[in-house]
Amino acid sequence: MSGEFDQAKGRAKQVVGDLTDDDEMKAEGKADEAGGKLKEKFDDAVDAVRDKLDR
Repeated sequence: MSGEFDQAKGRAKQVVGDLTDDDEMKAEGKADEAGGKLKEKFDDAVDAVRDKLDR
């Protein structure tokens, strides 16, 4: 859930950066979105390991 939120926050920052021509805001948005994707992948991996251990 946190990863999805970070991705949405990142996309929003990118849009604001585009509208205001703020390159720093766009870069922050890209970083937030990438971090959110990474969190989501990590959480998926943790869930997969837990599923294997529960069997």
